Amino acid sequence: MSFADRSAETSVRPDSRSGPMRFATPGVALLVLSVLAAAFFFRDGIDALLRAWQLPEYSHGPLIPVLSALLFLRQLKDVPENHGPVSDRWPGVALLIVALALGAVGKVANIEDIVAYALILWVGATILISFGWSTGKQFWPGVLHLVYMLPLPGVLYYKISTVLQAISSELGVWMLRLIDVPVFLDGNIIDLGVLKLHVAEACSGLRYLFPILSFSYVFACLYRGPVWHKAVLLLAAVPITVVMNSVRIAFGGWIANRFGIEWLEGFTHFFEGWVIFLICVVLLFLLAWAMLKLQRSPMTLPEALDLEMSGLPAQMARVRLVRPSPALIAGTVAVVAGAAAFFVSPPPERVAPDREPFVLFPTALGEWRAGAPLALTPEVAAALGADDYHSIDLVHPDAAAPVGLFMAYYEDQTKGGIHSPEICLPGSGWEIAWLERVDLAPTMAGRDDAFNINRAIIQKGEARMMVYYWFAQHGHHTAWDFAAKMQLVWSGITAGRTDGALVRILTRIHPNEDDAAAEARLRAVFDETVEVLPRFVPEL
Repeated sequence: MSFADRSAETSVRPDSRSGPMRFATPGVALLVLSVLAAAFFFRDGIDALLRAWQLPEYSHGPLIPVLSALLFLRQLKDVPENHGPVSDRWPGVALLIVALALGAVGKVANIEDIVAYALILWVGATILISFGWSTGKQFWPGVLHLVYMLPLPGVLYYKISTVLQAISSELGVWMLRLIDVPVFLDGNIIDLGVLKLHVAEACSGLRYLFPILSFSYVFACLYRGPVWHKAVLLLAAVPITVVMNSVRIAFGGWIANRFGIEWLEGFTHFFEGWVIFLICVVLLFLLAWAMLKLQRSPMTLPEALDLEMSGLPAQMARVRLVRPSPALIAGTVAVVAGAAAFFVSPPPERVAPDREPFVLFPTALGEWRAGAPLALTPEVAAALGADDYHSIDLVHPDAAAPVGLFMAYYEDQTKGGIHSPEICLPGSGWEIAWLERVDLAPTMAGRDDAFNINRAIIQKGEARMMVYYWFAQHGHHTAWDFAAKMQLVWSGITAGRTDGALVRILTRIHPNEDDAAAEARLRAVFDETVEVLPRFVPEL
């Protein structure tokens, strides 16, 4: 086995005359010490995983390390024990240094998800150090499978969720029309006439997609057919899940239309969800069976799936053969040193800047007067997840239309964070007809740094509105949500701050009004807003 390294010490072989194999305790001790130190170093990432696994979308998470371990042990059965020297362990040490560096960035920036990502790199590095590059690289399927236990970054999660919501809504409505149920779709709202159903994030299909993707990955790994079969099985998980989730939405619409919306609550909603999940699994099996039949393969489906799991405990016992080596010693020292460094000098606590609450926001901006604050519905407020928000309509005696101002402040964006209007607006039925990112700094008095915003026109039917929105973080004003997340990491490292805000200004464009007139209203409110905003969204 490649754990052995004759260059470090003479390997110990079982000898029937001298009794059971003796344990190579120095090597095992180094490995155990490395694992314990890594558990401490990556504990923030482990905590983030444990919290994420409590959410419905990631409730399958605890099974992922178990399945990855089974994939690894199954592959290990095909690898003969190597009692000879292993000289290519150092690539594993290099990967280990990368994992520790990435984990350190996450810890210093107070972004636990980054630490969780680094944990997977550490697993791969440990395998490469133990087996060497030439042998250890074979075990990438089990290591890569660990990706399915990670929570998606918030920006990516909401973008994927929005796309799946839109597709599921369209397909669900199409299926309802096929069975002669009168229905109208407005964004993600299915209007059945007597009632309206909102296709929420929970119905986007993500809570089925993640476990089905993991299942299809393991299925493809165990499948012994052609490589292109494996690729089809892996890729088919997405369309199968989306289509079956649309069937679920259509079935729910039919039940609500026929029996009432109360039938969708409680057990019925839960039951139909699990039924759809199991149907997705069955469809993957049927797809594999169909491909075997079309290829006229002599294998049956049970034969094509390598489900032999015997002998796995014996593979686990092979850890006894681990031998100390320079690479193992160097890797252990690096992990212990990293854990000790953060134990002795932990990252500074997140800085909570002083700010005024939005309840103190001025009721007048120049000649613009604000009406009463507009409260969000409990469902929308929960989805927004902001620590403080403010929504008002501003009117001007000479303006053709009011201007809406919305601000949402987050004390800590690492626990969810800002939702971009690009995600929220389509779900409400608004279509983004035109969007561009512009820098308004050159036209702002006394400002020489960038002030990037999104300028968009949205429409719903014949109604049109112009929108300004941007992300405000520690004096930086960013139009792109991904860039805002990168700025979040940098601010976390350099200033210990993870707070931020979303600011949105919009106004209606009248049918007989040109876009320039509407933008003049936006720009007037924008100029007044940025003057007072630092009191409520601190820049320093």
